[in-house]
Amino acid sequence: MFDAVIFDADGVLLDSEVIYHAIERAVLAEIGLDYSPIEYRQQFMGLHQTTYVAALEADSRSRLGRPLPADFLTRLRAETRIACDARLTPVEGAHEAVSAVRLPRAVASSSETEALERKLTRTGLAPLFGRHIYSADLVAAGKPHPDIYLHAAAALEVAPRRCLAIEDSLNGVRSALAAGMTVWGFVGGGHLDASAAAGLSEGGATRVVHSWAEAKDLLAAIG
Repeated sequence: MFDAVIFDADGVLLDSEVIYHAIERAVLAEIGLDYSPIEYRQQFMGLHQTTYVAALEADSRSRLGRPLPADFLTRLRAETRIACDARLTPVEGAHEAVSAVRLPRAVASSSETEALERKLTRTGLAPLFGRHIYSADLVAAGKPHPDIYLHAAAALEVAPRRCLAIEDSLNGVRSALAAGMTVWGFVGGGHLDASAAAGLSEGGATRVVHSWAEAKDLLAAIG
């Protein structure tokens, strides 16, 4: 059925999105940009940093008539790094589920290279992927564009149509689908609620798994 499995990182392997969303929404609210959890998730989750900041900049100019504060990104980076260093954990069961995959596997993430490698190393997940850890810093356009998934498939030497991608965001689902991959939605991270599964299915995920405990046997069976 598949020749490789490619995982998103934040919110799939790493329970980081719950940390990011709380900090990001609080900082944005302080400058006058308020988003509900669902609105924020649908618009911004999964975007590469450059695309994320550009989208927020457009919202700020449209809604508030002014650009983002000059120190916005610097502040976010500092606050999220401190919080992740203190509280970041893998999503429960991620180690066991990834280890059950007998096919070639990779990470395809919107996180910046340094942050991605630091988080995966800190949580003990990095050795499960070896050199196949890829940040959208490596490609021309981040998610929802297909570039990072195409890059990962090429590095694994597997045709994109033979790859399974696992994603927690609509932008990530769109990215993998645009690359020609089959996508499973994952809603086991602490940042998602009951409405997330339907949204990922509607976005094109062929299956939605609710935890790594549920996914482990499914992943072991596809090898």
